[in-house]
Amino acid sequence: MALAINVSAQNGNALDQLKADPRKAYGNDYPYPHYIVDLTKAPDGYRPFYISHYARHGSRYYWNAFLYQELDSLLSKAHKMQVLTPEGEGFYEKFMAAKDELKTGVSELTQLGWEQHQKIARTMYNNFPEVFEKGGNVLAISSLTGRCVLSMSAFCQELVQCNPAIEVREQSSRFTLDGVVPTDRQNPKRRDYPKSTPKWESHRDQFHYEDHLGEKVLARVFKTTEGLPGNMHHVASNLINLYTSLPSIGHDGMMGNIITDQEIADRWEMTNLGSYSWVFGPRYDMIPILRDILAKADAVINGTSDHIADLRFGHDTCIGPLTVLMGINGADTDPEDPNEVKNIYQNWQTCKASNIQLVFYRGEKGADDVLVKMLFNGLEAKLPVPTDCYPYYKWSDFKQFYQNRCDEIK
Repeated sequence: MALAINVSAQNGNALDQLKADPRKAYGNDYPYPHYIVDLTKAPDGYRPFYISHYARHGSRYYWNAFLYQELDSLLSKAHKMQVLTPEGEGFYEKFMAAKDELKTGVSELTQLGWEQHQKIARTMYNNFPEVFEKGGNVLAISSLTGRCVLSMSAFCQELVQCNPAIEVREQSSRFTLDGVVPTDRQNPKRRDYPKSTPKWESHRDQFHYEDHLGEKVLARVFKTTEGLPGNMHHVASNLINLYTSLPSIGHDGMMGNIITDQEIADRWEMTNLGSYSWVFGPRYDMIPILRDILAKADAVINGTSDHIADLRFGHDTCIGPLTVLMGINGADTDPEDPNEVKNIYQNWQTCKASNIQLVFYRGEKGADDVLVKMLFNGLEAKLPVPTDCYPYYKWSDFKQFYQNRCDEIK
């Protein structure tokens, strides 16, 4: 089960957070952390009545079968050639014992991934009981990918366990892809949006880091790499990627001391730069998701929808760029100095089961008296929308700001 961590662990800058939890350096391989949070009380007279949500699937086996296949061939040959170090032999034995499971499970949701969404759902229910206490209708939509469908099922089953009066409609369909994975080639509404490059890439020379982890890892596994198949730079990347995936699949310790969390943390700022470019470039592709959020919330507020929640389950390739599109915690700042990127985006924000929750509160001054609050991975988040009552934003301001942002891109 996932470990509950007090929100105080989130205090301080990115490097301080890494010191407190070096596994955050796993980036989008980081298993979801369940924070214990005291949320800011709503202004007097406001009660939550609706939640709009987007989540990445939970922890899974590695997404690409080639990683397991290539390591199987490589380690088998190295063992036969007797060029594995003692540490490498220990890794070989553990990998071979698990390889059938790994190859069969490739890309599939793990037990931990299921449990992550169960716990997120129960936390949502407990944080906002007013939304769910009378039951009501919930629509959940998912990517067509199995790990997302199962993440949706885990979440929705837990909500109904909390209150059987909740009616959930689950849908994994080409009809709803625009609201959850608009870039899917099966999406009948799919369109191309402009791509862009973050400014830091024009100033790469301002960032200095020499990365020798790959060389160290190879030396710890192999006495020599001569005669072994494959590009050794690629092999080292495979080994590092396997290491950061192990906590999600229940195989911590498989690689012994071949890599340490601290070594992954030491190179994090470099890998985070690449992650920022990866989420920044396609941010406009997520405009359909943002429009779906706005339209469904508007329908609830004006009374044409009876949903108490709209849930979406997709991928890191969606929630990462959506984070930038919405400017969550300043992710749209686009600094020129590469050394500043770590202060506005940290790739662990796009962790397994990462999620956005927009919680809507109705006041006492009529149907248009609505506030909205953003939770990002369970923590109250800042948006680039003007407000005088953070972490709450007037729905009218929120809606206008993001409609304008969407309309700017043709």
